[in-house]
Amino acid sequence: MKDLLTLSEVSTFLKVPKSTIYKLARERRLPGHKVGKHWRFVREEIEAWVQNAGAGDAMVGAAAGNGNQDRFSLN
Repeated sequence: MKDLLTLSEVSTFLKVPKSTIYKLARERRLPGHKVGKHWRFVREEIEAWVQNAGAGDAMVGAAAGNGNQDRFSLN
């Protein structure tokens, strides 16, 4: 069985507020699964998402031309 994480655990793992995790999951920008009213995340999917810099979502700051090359910017 795959290791499942709660929204709080993903928030701690990525070091971002729970509200950001909820927003990204709701917008399907972060891989997650809704079970009833609760979100669950497969650890391997979250780790792959981080390795791929959010599949393009994290490059918003750099793409805007502000010179910020931070690949984990979740703007």
